Amino acid sequence: MAYEKLASEIVEAVGGAANINSLVHCATRLRFKLVNVSAANRESLQDNPAVIAVVESGGQFQVVIGNHVGDVFSAIQSFLKHGGVMPAEREETSGADGAEKQSLLSTFIDIVSGIFTPLLGIMAASGILKGLLALGVALEVLTTTSGTYQIFNAASDALFFFFPIALGYTSGVKFGGNPFVTMAIGGALVHPSMIAAFHAQQLPDAAGIEFLGIPVTFMNYASSVMPIIFAAFVSCKLEKVLKNRIPSAVTNLFTPMLCIMITTPLTFLLIGPAATWVSHLLASGFEAIYSASPMIAGVVIGAFWQVFVIFGLHWGFVPIMVNNLSILGADTIGPLCLAAVLAQAGAALGVFLRSRDTKTRALASSAFTTGLFGITEPAIYGVTLPRKRPFIFGCFGGAIGGGIIGLYQTKVFSFALPSILAFPQYIPPTGVDASVWAAIAGSVVGIVLAAGLTFFFGEPREEKAASPVAASAAK
Repeated sequence: MAYEKLASEIVEAVGGAANINSLVHCATRLRFKLVNVSAANRESLQDNPAVIAVVESGGQFQVVIGNHVGDVFSAIQSFLKHGGVMPAEREETSGADGAEKQSLLSTFIDIVSGIFTPLLGIMAASGILKGLLALGVALEVLTTTSGTYQIFNAASDALFFFFPIALGYTSGVKFGGNPFVTMAIGGALVHPSMIAAFHAQQLPDAAGIEFLGIPVTFMNYASSVMPIIFAAFVSCKLEKVLKNRIPSAVTNLFTPMLCIMITTPLTFLLIGPAATWVSHLLASGFEAIYSASPMIAGVVIGAFWQVFVIFGLHWGFVPIMVNNLSILGADTIGPLCLAAVLAQAGAALGVFLRSRDTKTRALASSAFTTGLFGITEPAIYGVTLPRKRPFIFGCFGGAIGGGIIGLYQTKVFSFALPSILAFPQYIPPTGVDASVWAAIAGSVVGIVLAAGLTFFFGEPREEKAASPVAASAAK
């Protein structure tokens, strides 16, 4: 299917190419940052049959497309390129006079989504592969000493071990600097000599090293998140200052060199240790809250996770999840979201079973299938939220299922998108235990409750599932 016509319609509806500051996409949404939000025509987008919903959240103008969002994104990029305007090439100051000030929360969500969105697919793929390896070991199909295991383990670990490099690139893009400079700074954090210096520092009577007479406290930055993001921010700000002061004839050589020369030692001396301290503080703080009552934490997350998704607030949890994996070796937030996601899919299944309308059944069955694999936007905006009760029943099923998962303190040991593919990632190194079965039980309970309540107590037999209603309810 060609998406050129849809691309032109979307660009026109958001106020034209000149109104687009940047554009990224996630699993189902186009995420625009517009110069002037009031110039966008929401009604035109909502009336477009290819658009599921329109949501303004986190400082972004989000157009929910569905599973083929990648194709639409590519078509828009091509359309803009042939029109002579590429969002990535626009100056950061373009349209600054017409841009609205964002709240601190909106700015935070925008930064986090911009940094992590490009990596979500490969993060989830690497995590699933790691989960499959754990399942293979648990079933005694593989041994950790076999060559097959070691090669696949290296493939699944590579992204996370060298995470500072990947995050260096996406952070550089988000902060408006040279992403290859920030990627190089990330590479310095996980350079073999720096890793060796860290391990040597752990030995008794180890002699420390200095930089220009200043003692260096080495940290293990492999798989770390916070240090490179802060370092990239500093580097990008420094880059702008240097570009304004270095002659244009030599700026392409000296600006990157000075950014690396200044930011890299600054990261090892100050930024890295400070960011690592913040990382440990976040992990310890979450653990303290979670330990107070894992079951209540599960009920709250299970009940409100899809509400967070609607408003884009779920992005605030992503750095904490990744940070927990890096600092603690496991994360407990991800499993609590599982029942919420699958329960919303269950609510879509309930609509499918209840409805007699062919169109509704087709939409609901598709939303149920994608929901099982962790993509709930089609279910939320196209099926459950317009009918209100099914969405509430999905949240209720997620709360009960999340409570079960929290009660048994299920953990995930690699990054996972909440879906049926995540179960192997909950297997501890010691093998399958009650926490894994709790995740499965909580998910089943969530699906069955949401589907059953929707089937018996849902809306009357049929009504229109209009995207404008969904978008209005999502405000």
